[in-house]
Amino acid sequence: MRLNWTALGEVTAVSIGVTVAVVVVFALGVLGLARLEGARQQPGGTSALGLGQAALCFLACAAVVAYGIYLIVPQLHPGR
Repeated sequence: MRLNWTALGEVTAVSIGVTVAVVVVFALGVLGLARLEGARQQPGGTSALGLGQAALCFLACAAVVAYGIYLIVPQLHPGR
């Protein structure tokens, strides 16, 4: 049995890269929620920008998780 080290290295690099990217996007979503809370604590302050940032970041994280589940579960693949 031969092991394709190049393919293993590519999978490892992509996995680490996607993991770091998801963590950064999630952290940006938490920052958006913090901006929203900071704006709410000020008198008369509202921040749709913080809410929008948080929503987009968390939606992106959910999309990555859903795609990962799609790749893992074979019953979700049509035509197989």
